Amino acid sequence: MADEQIQTNRPTPFGYELIRDHVIPSILGKHEGDILYWAGKEIARKFPVFTTEEIPTFFTEAGWGTLSLEKMTKKEAIYQLFVAAPPVNKDDRNYQLEAGFIAEQHQKLNGYLTECYASVNPKQQTIQFQLAWDMKETIDS
Repeated sequence: MADEQIQTNRPTPFGYELIRDHVIPSILGKHEGDILYWAGKEIARKFPVFTTEEIPTFFTEAGWGTLSLEKMTKKEAIYQLFVAAPPVNKDDRNYQLEAGFIAEQHQKLNGYLTECYASVNPKQQTIQFQLAWDMKETIDS
């Protein structure tokens, strides 16, 4: 457990931050959120998990931060993300890549059309992901 704690608290590499916070937004412009969401879904397809418990492990290994499942009901789930460099305000970083990843993993696991919305909480220095799925809209795996 001590090794895991050290690994989850490691700082994000500066090169990753440069690309993620400066290069990508300047290239994608106003379409950044949409493109990152679909890119997250594509990453999830290439790196599938077999249980929802594996999603936080992927976040840690990818260097995206420490993710925890806060709430799960029949139709929704809420995750909390703690990042090495917490957001100072809402405009610091777009978290649609992570939202798309979580949405696609849940969609694959539960078989229902799933969407995920990210919101930054600067007071708690966390990002919340709220997932919802439509049990009337099934998806073939």
